[in-house]
Amino acid sequence: MTGKDEAELSRLMRAAIAGDERAYADFLHRIAALVRGFVRRKIVQGGVDPEDVVQETLLAIHVKRHTWRQDAPVLPWVYAIARFKLIDAFRRRGRRIEIDVDDIAETFAEPETETVSERDINRALDGLSPAQRSVVSAVSVEGRSIGETAAKFGISETAVRVSLHRGLAAIAKRFGQGRFGRE
Repeated sequence: MTGKDEAELSRLMRAAIAGDERAYADFLHRIAALVRGFVRRKIVQGGVDPEDVVQETLLAIHVKRHTWRQDAPVLPWVYAIARFKLIDAFRRRGRRIEIDVDDIAETFAEPETETVSERDINRALDGLSPAQRSVVSAVSVEGRSIGETAAKFGISETAVRVSLHRGLAAIAKRFGQGRFGRE
C-alpha cells in the first residue's frame, strides 16, 4: 500500500462521512480486500473463520466511522479495528482444540461394572423380618416387578410397596445412612 493509496482511501472516507454513498461503497470494497489479507495472514490455525472477522470489522467501521479523525491516516485506524475484532474472535474460540472422538476412542477407560457379593447382600438382608427380606430380595436382588412379587407371595401390590419401603429404610438405617441416604 502506497502513500497515494492511503490518500485515496482517506479521501473516500471523508466523502463517505459527508454523505457520498458511492464513495462509501468504494471505500468498503477496497478496505474489505485489505482486511481480508491482514486477517488471513494472522490466522495460522483453524477455529476462526477469516470472513467472519472481515464482516465484523466492516460492521465496526460502519458503526464507528464518526470516530475517525479526518486529519489522520485511515489505514492505521482500520487495522486497529481489524486487530481488535481478530482478538475478539480468538477469545470467543477460547483455548480449545477440537479433536474427532474416533481418533482418541481407544484411550477411554472401559466403565467398571459394580459388583456386590452374595455375602454383602445377605449381610444387608440379615436384619429384616422374613416378609421384608423376601420382598426386598425379590424386587431389589432378583429384579422382579411389584406386580410379579405380589403374585409370587399372594399379597397386594400396596403391601409389596410398603414392605419394600420399610425394608430398604431398615437397611439404610442399619448401615448409617439415616432416612433414605440422608444423615
